[in-house]
Amino acid sequence: MEKTLILAEKPSVARNIGDALGNVKKNEGYLENENYIITWAFGHLLSLYDIKDYDETKTSWQMAYYPFIPKVFEYKVKPDMKDPKKPDSGAKKQLNIIRNLMKRLDVHQIISACDYDREGQIIGDIIFKVLKPSQPVYRLLLNEWTQSAILEGLRQLKSNEQMIPLRDAGISRQWADWVIGINLTAVSTLKYGHSKKVLNIGRVLLPTLKIIYDRDQKIKNFVKEDYFKLSGLFIKGNDAFEAIYFNESKDKFSSKGELESILEDLNYPDALKSLKGVVASKEINEKKEYPPALYNLTQLQGDITSRFRNWTSDKVLKVAQQLYEKKLITYPRTSSVALEESLISKTEQVLEVHKKDLPYKEDVTFKVTKRIFNNDKVESHSAIMPTYMLPKNLTEDELTIYYAIKNRFIAQFMPPAVYEEVKLVLDVSGYMFQASGKVELERGWKKIEQKNHNDHVLPHVEEGEALDIRALNITTHETKPPNHHTEKTLLKVMETCGKNIEDDDELIQSVLSGYSIGTPATRAETISKLKRIGYIEQQNKSLLVTELGCQLVETFPIHELFDLEYTGRLEKKLQDIQKGQLTRSGFLKDIFIFTAHSVMTIKNHEKSALVLPKEEKDILGICPSCGGNITENPKGFGCDRWKDGCKFTIWKNDKFLASMQKKPTKAMVKKVLKDGRVMVKGLVGKNGNKFDAYLKYEKKEDGPYYQWKIEFK
Repeated sequence: MEKTLILAEKPSVARNIGDALGNVKKNEGYLENENYIITWAFGHLLSLYDIKDYDETKTSWQMAYYPFIPKVFEYKVKPDMKDPKKPDSGAKKQLNIIRNLMKRLDVHQIISACDYDREGQIIGDIIFKVLKPSQPVYRLLLNEWTQSAILEGLRQLKSNEQMIPLRDAGISRQWADWVIGINLTAVSTLKYGHSKKVLNIGRVLLPTLKIIYDRDQKIKNFVKEDYFKLSGLFIKGNDAFEAIYFNESKDKFSSKGELESILEDLNYPDALKSLKGVVASKEINEKKEYPPALYNLTQLQGDITSRFRNWTSDKVLKVAQQLYEKKLITYPRTSSVALEESLISKTEQVLEVHKKDLPYKEDVTFKVTKRIFNNDKVESHSAIMPTYMLPKNLTEDELTIYYAIKNRFIAQFMPPAVYEEVKLVLDVSGYMFQASGKVELERGWKKIEQKNHNDHVLPHVEEGEALDIRALNITTHETKPPNHHTEKTLLKVMETCGKNIEDDDELIQSVLSGYSIGTPATRAETISKLKRIGYIEQQNKSLLVTELGCQLVETFPIHELFDLEYTGRLEKKLQDIQKGQLTRSGFLKDIFIFTAHSVMTIKNHEKSALVLPKEEKDILGICPSCGGNITENPKGFGCDRWKDGCKFTIWKNDKFLASMQKKPTKAMVKKVLKDGRVMVKGLVGKNGNKFDAYLKYEKKEDGPYYQWKIEFK
């Protein structure tokens, strides 16, 4: 019997497809039933060649080697993270499994079921390029991994040839970033760092660094100025409220004397008892406040990182991805804040599932509006929303993201919040004071928030009514510098390419045009990498440029890479390639010319080495393998005798710990080095339940490497 081979991006997605198709048998590296074979990658199984792979004589960085631009870009099995000189054994094994499945005589067609985006497209296509299957390849394009979506998607397959524009955009991004990164990182490190520290140079890294640098410089150069206000305390019965003097719509004054002359004219404080504030005008406006639009990834990241401690945009994406793979939300790496109009019926069914047990379910009514359903506001993927699946055994982090998405979704189908805005103008002997207040009339969608609002409420007064005055005071204030960027504000600047866009429709059109710094999928990693390589640091929620970051911005001569407009145009071109409006070859030709020119500019630049800050590494303990010192590095905690061949390392991305939703910390490493084991609380089991246990880090029996082991006593 003929069978269809499905290639998923990850094992978890393969399991979702297997669950949807049913009756699958588990084999090593794949699942199989009567009609389908389902296998998987581990994200990228293949990576681009390094320079030394093209030319084995180029094993070290030398100025003479650059610019280096391959005539043909080649791929290899991705390197082992612990030993980059070797291929990753797991990736190599899985690639061979995929190769053998493609060679099976009963496989008559192949379906790429990788994520429907640039990266997902090339994950599959690069595997096909290297393995060269003889069968036709089709594409499964899904926004969620529920059973109904998978089965419907399998009935609406597209030829993979139709995805060439998406593939070209992904390949263009990958090759461009490789060429710029490999060349400029090497020559910059040789020129400015004296090889003591790698200076990472990247197409998205540098403009993002410049955004933070510019804000820090504004704060550093800000000159405070004093200004003054004249406030009055007005009385109505038992109520008191404050109003501020204004003149020609201005209530802030640079001269204190101007306000002092008003008090003299009013004979204050001697005439206080006789002074009255007469209500000159009273303006009441009923206003409606609609819920914020559905989340795209950037807005979800910004919202969560600003509301909760210890959340980064990188963590938000990671947790959202987990929920996506658990079939609980739709595709998270989206830039859209509306839903495709084709989803109207499906959305109504999802809403019915989620409103059932709500205490305010009577306020939740399905409706079709352009604000929610609008094809013009959707690019590739609709906004993030929950699926019809109900959650079970979610971790605390997963619940935080899930309920944020679910509540934002439900809010779209609730009435607007209605409030009354009151503005008063009071005449005090010809001098005008103004006050404003707000009264909530209907909670509407804000019932979801389940919190009280401390609105400033004014007492009921009528026009012409005279109010007593208790006091008049001149207050001193000072102008304040802008705030440091947070992840929320930085993501917004990256999303809009630095444009100060206030109108929602303008924002949406700007985002959908692709004119931005990075993509929703890459911005979080960019911020994370800037921290990791030491160009920026985080203090509480503020992002600050480091000394090294400052020097790089002020030294590096390729100014285009700091220019938001230039980087935005590159991202726009990638979007145009994806839409079939620009060719891959034309884009890459420009990138190669730019890179070659940049290399020569750096080589000829008069500026010498950066003054790199000295690194004083904290010694965490004694190496159990050789007696050296264990210190922290960007990827883990390792022995300082690694040049002598010591292999001891505790990796920060250790898969065993990650499976229990933990990462090694300095405190953990110190404890395990000192006592041989460490108590770790809040480990998460496969069933989602939390537990506490001792962890030991012991040498493997079959080699020089170490591994974590669990003890429960």
